[in-house]
Amino acid sequence: MSNETKRDVFGQLLNAYQNLISKDIEMHDENYRENITTPWNVVYDAALPDDLPVVSKDVSDAMRTYHFLWWKGFLDKAYDNELSSDGDINYKVRSESAEVALAWLLGVWRVEETGEIVKLEAEK
Repeated sequence: MSNETKRDVFGQLLNAYQNLISKDIEMHDENYRENITTPWNVVYDAALPDDLPVVSKDVSDAMRTYHFLWWKGFLDKAYDNELSSDGDINYKVRSESAEVALAWLLGVWRVEETGEIVKLEAEK
């Protein structure tokens, strides 16, 4: 799975189409062949949804640290103030619980401050 969203793939397809209809492309150009042979439906299907859950960086870091827990165990730690000693992370997890729950279930989310897409991968 890539880090591309469906909107990114649509933008790539639009660019490929614009290149194909431009007057500068000749039939023997390598880009021409690549643009017409790309299986766009497969690329689009493999792309991430545009509306990924968004969580703060602190919460994202906590989710990465405690990824081995079940969702309920992670939330219990937040409600028992066990995720951080100052309580800030615990409060953020509780206040963002709907987004955190969706991110946890999907295994992928976007970090609010950086826009980074984070995916939890199964350990090998």
